[in-house]
Amino acid sequence: MAGLAPRVEYLAGFCCPLGGLAAGKPRVLCHGAEVFLSTGSELVYVYDREGRLLIAVYKFPGQVWHLELLALRRALYVLCARSGIYCLSLDQASRSVSRDDKDDRVDQDSEDGQVDELPAPVIPVHPDTCVLPGATLHAFTVLDDVLITLAQGPTQWKVQLFERPCPGEDPRPGGQIGEVELSTCTPPAGSLGEPTAPRFLPVLCCASPPGSRAPHGHPWGSGGVTLEGPLFGLLFGSDASLLESPVILCGLPDGQLCCVVLKTLVTSRSAPGDPKSLVKILHHLEEPVVFVGALRTEPLSEDVEDADCDCLVALGHHGRTLAIKAMWDEAGHLVPELREYSLPGPVLCAARGRGGHVYHSTPSDLCVVDLAQEGSPWDLTQHDGAPGGLPSLLCPASLSVCSVVTLSVSSRAPEGGAELLALSAKGRLMTCSLDPCSETPHPARVTSANAGQKIKELLSGIGTVSERVSSLKKAVDQRDKALTCLNEAMNVSCALLSSREGPRPISCTISTSWSRLQLQDMLTATCLLENSSGFSLDRGWALCIQVLRSSQALDLDSAVSAITYTIPVDQLGPGGQREVTLPLGPGEDGALDLPVTVSCALFYSLREVVGGALALTDPFKDPSSNECTPDVLPEQEGVYLPLSEHTVDMLQGLRFPGLAAPHTQALGPVSPARDPVHTFLGTCCGPVSQPAGPASLRAKYLPPSVATIKVSAELLRAALGDRHAGVSLCCATLQWLLAENAAADVVRAQALSSVQGVAPDGTDVHLIIREVAVTDLCPSGPIQAMEIQVESSSLANMCRAHHAIVGRLQRLVMEQAARGSSPPDLRLQYLHQIQANHETLLREVQTLRDRLCTEDEASSCATAQRLLQVYRQLRSPSLLLL
Repeated sequence: MAGLAPRVEYLAGFCCPLGGLAAGKPRVLCHGAEVFLSTGSELVYVYDREGRLLIAVYKFPGQVWHLELLALRRALYVLCARSGIYCLSLDQASRSVSRDDKDDRVDQDSEDGQVDELPAPVIPVHPDTCVLPGATLHAFTVLDDVLITLAQGPTQWKVQLFERPCPGEDPRPGGQIGEVELSTCTPPAGSLGEPTAPRFLPVLCCASPPGSRAPHGHPWGSGGVTLEGPLFGLLFGSDASLLESPVILCGLPDGQLCCVVLKTLVTSRSAPGDPKSLVKILHHLEEPVVFVGALRTEPLSEDVEDADCDCLVALGHHGRTLAIKAMWDEAGHLVPELREYSLPGPVLCAARGRGGHVYHSTPSDLCVVDLAQEGSPWDLTQHDGAPGGLPSLLCPASLSVCSVVTLSVSSRAPEGGAELLALSAKGRLMTCSLDPCSETPHPARVTSANAGQKIKELLSGIGTVSERVSSLKKAVDQRDKALTCLNEAMNVSCALLSSREGPRPISCTISTSWSRLQLQDMLTATCLLENSSGFSLDRGWALCIQVLRSSQALDLDSAVSAITYTIPVDQLGPGGQREVTLPLGPGEDGALDLPVTVSCALFYSLREVVGGALALTDPFKDPSSNECTPDVLPEQEGVYLPLSEHTVDMLQGLRFPGLAAPHTQALGPVSPARDPVHTFLGTCCGPVSQPAGPASLRAKYLPPSVATIKVSAELLRAALGDRHAGVSLCCATLQWLLAENAAADVVRAQALSSVQGVAPDGTDVHLIIREVAVTDLCPSGPIQAMEIQVESSSLANMCRAHHAIVGRLQRLVMEQAARGSSPPDLRLQYLHQIQANHETLLREVQTLRDRLCTEDEASSCATAQRLLQVYRQLRSPSLLLL
């Protein structure tokens, strides 16, 4: 554009994290030849522009959020996240560093992705330099002898004032002299004890009345401004004008622009009143405020170098801009003129310049707008309206510089021009000089003097574009890969969810067997994952196996514990298989509580596949504008697809050492491993000694626990179908019960109708299948039935085996009922009598259990024996499954 000749010069490069610097935290201040810079980490750099070298690096205890320089007093105020405000004397800091500290270097490999050592000494900041500790401080500014802070409470923003010490005194504030609460706020969500960093920081600005003394240490264009009298009175009222008090302007992340008169806030404690009356809301931008300042739009006379500002400006993150100016209406009254503009966004940073210029950076460009009323060498707007008014339209002019995250206007500008000091997302410190150029339409004659400079500018532009293209290409490649993986995951999910009936394209089969592991017999579950689909299970997929067991399997009120195994599935193509074997028990105590439920599912990790692509931030784009970040992924962080569920009960956990094939070697002793001390004592007692343990005594002196179940022979024939062809129904029933046991083939080969097995704890479990006739139930005659009897010296193992048999029979009856089979005619009176007998037994059980709670030890023995007898009667009912 004619009238602008931006020239960019790179000064130095600073370490930055992978993905580039984020806007909002980095800061750049300049005073003379010195540049004070923070990249948003815990380091503050001091750079000499004239010598092109780094003078010093100060290391603070936390992330640096804001800098304020008091140039006349050579003091640097620094706000650290969740730590407080530090005051650093620039003259004494270098002398206070020890020799050991001067030799220190900071390795940025872990934080910044670089291994270059800093060429300047790193100066650790002593905790004593903290002038105002506070974990909730979010912004501050210094005005004369007052330190102004903005803190975030649980529900309110709070402005606080502290006395700032004079030079040479203790740097700590003398004490709090005033405070007031602003509008409500919403603290950022984070884990307990570790609050997350805010996305946007508030903005503070001090507006002084005309004729007031300039704030100490505020260079031109920094946080303090002086407004003209008419605008000052219109904005803040007559009280502020009469008191000649500075006003604190607060731009909040929710979009509110508030103001507080400083002197009324100081005296509010001595003359308390309504605190809300001290706060005035000037405007609401409805988006986070990123800049508040003032500038001069009216032209100055030739004999005046500088004058008070006549326009207040505020910029929002998404580009909404507010400008307020005092003007005369048709009746001759002084009224405020307020205009809202819409600039390209999101706005990363902004700064005010001379001549009514406002500079603002977007992810793709650095722009300048002009609010001046009359034309200038950079006349970028078309003005209309009454004299003294604001332009109706703002047209940003591009300066051809991208990815600027923080900006400052230097006072070392040429006559009629401007110089900007900027920091890019890649950590590059640069200057952008804006010199007025000739408006002649003819091109200037190229000479050898300016040819080299022109070539440097072109090469710099090419380098910036190349860097941006490389970064964008990397981000696009990462997201293309993530989209490809997501598309494959979507296909697999649809294939599994649409095949609820029939064979599934991806299945997991679970089988159990006994193995010898670490000198101990162990019941193991083998999960076979088969991919019969046309898709591949690549990165991000995992097989989740959950083992759900109960400390007391048959007690409904017992505590349930679960163990989950996660096995990554890498490169499982169509037709591939993956086998996983895991132990079920016994545990260290030698016990194996059955039943155990084994569930298999596929899990697709969104955070593993998509999180990397989302975390790869484009440095030329505002990181805070990303709508999809790894933090907004679902809490489960993935897709869970159930495959199968299998229950391992006592019938599957039984071992049959007497049925082992002759050529098969037994796994070892079926009893659990005994304590070595007990084994030694048993050997010393000689062969005539008899075991005296509780299990042996119970097996010797107590009869085995017995439970029986009667099933209609017709029901079993219909359910088993062709599986009982060639063998008796008793043998077929036993084979059906042990079909999921590893010894099923041996039982089938020997055509057995009874078998004696060993439970995991070493006790015997005897299964007997016999054919009986049930009379008195059907008027047409006896009913042929199969009686399934379970015997064991352990009551718990008998109950577990009985529970497993009942579960199989329940599924069998439900399958036959679904086929529409009808039972024969029955004698209802006989059934009523059986039901009444069982209800009587249940009532007796409740009575005996209540009695056990109140009787002493001597009388409770007989009650317990009777209760055991009643339980045995309930375990052998006279009912018949039809």
